[in-house]
Amino acid sequence: MQFQNPLASSLAHRVRASVRDPGDDVAALARNVLADAGVSDDSRELSSSLAAELHGFGALQPLLDDSTIEEIWVNGPDSVFCASAGVSRRVDMALSALEIRHLVERMLRHTGRRVDMSQPFVDASLPDGSRLHVVIPDITKHHWSFNIRKFHSSLRTLAHLVEGKALSLQAAHFMSGLIREGKSVLVSGATQAGKTTFLTALLDAVPDEERIITVEETFELNLDRSDHVALQVRGANLEGTGEVSLRRLVKEALRMRPDRLVVGEVREAEALDLLIALNSGLPGMCSLHAKSARHALVKISTLPLLAGRNIDHSFVLPTVAGTIDAVVHLERGRNGQRRVREIIHPTGIVEDGLIVATTSFDCRSGSLARVSQA
Repeated sequence: MQFQNPLASSLAHRVRASVRDPGDDVAALARNVLADAGVSDDSRELSSSLAAELHGFGALQPLLDDSTIEEIWVNGPDSVFCASAGVSRRVDMALSALEIRHLVERMLRHTGRRVDMSQPFVDASLPDGSRLHVVIPDITKHHWSFNIRKFHSSLRTLAHLVEGKALSLQAAHFMSGLIREGKSVLVSGATQAGKTTFLTALLDAVPDEERIITVEETFELNLDRSDHVALQVRGANLEGTGEVSLRRLVKEALRMRPDRLVVGEVREAEALDLLIALNSGLPGMCSLHAKSARHALVKISTLPLLAGRNIDHSFVLPTVAGTIDAVVHLERGRNGQRRVREIIHPTGIVEDGLIVATTSFDCRSGSLARVSQA
């Protein structure tokens, strides 16, 4: 695969230098530059490389276009990696520090978000729905570093996950039934376990007549339905104002007549606002990082305490026990295979400071076996 074309980079620089007005026809300028350089504009490879330089993301565009690649990350010059089917590999690509910076700036241009010394981290969504995360020095030791997490439209339903051996048909029917019944589900797992993909598949099972409001750090849940509003957080501006947090978005979402409320990933005190919403009878879903389904119950019961001193376990534990109907825990094996590890069902009972839960499904010997009916 050809990643870099020095001639295309040089020609793209000349095209940009030819732009005099925002309304200029860039395609026409490109044809003129090609003609001046004595290059035929019917060269498919050069045309593709030039288009990637002008309209895409340069040397990274072939990786972004490759449907088998799920994540790309750049640690610095001469250090580019990607992952396919959960397995990572190094890419034979050399980018200069200036090229990396220009790529990041180009990716952020349409998002309204920025990265600089005062704000050395940034999360943003690319036009194709991929998630971009950037970190710059002096938070990183030497170079700008970024990750691009891609989301594949081929894994949008529980049926697709069954085909990919991520869960059994029996488990898929079980989860689909819970969603249709308006139950609230917590999806847990480690990084790269497939939590966002699984949430998307669960949301596909929501009846069409329901209105869904999703709340995320950056737009990741790409739902194919008409009555859906997606909300994402906003950072503070240069004056330190204008920030919109996940907690604020959860509260605003409740004023938007949701039939189902979804928080893409719960990390901090927004867990309290979500639990309050679920406790009012509104069904919902969320994901969080955890090492097991029962650990996820402990974590979702602890995060609300970050909201302040007036919140304690005497309120949180029974609220979690009474509002979370199922916890689905995902794992990614050493071979990159993602699958549902277990599904548990909180009983609504709290004993000795722990929520009692029964196991509905447990993954054994590479397959899911039904253990009990929740």
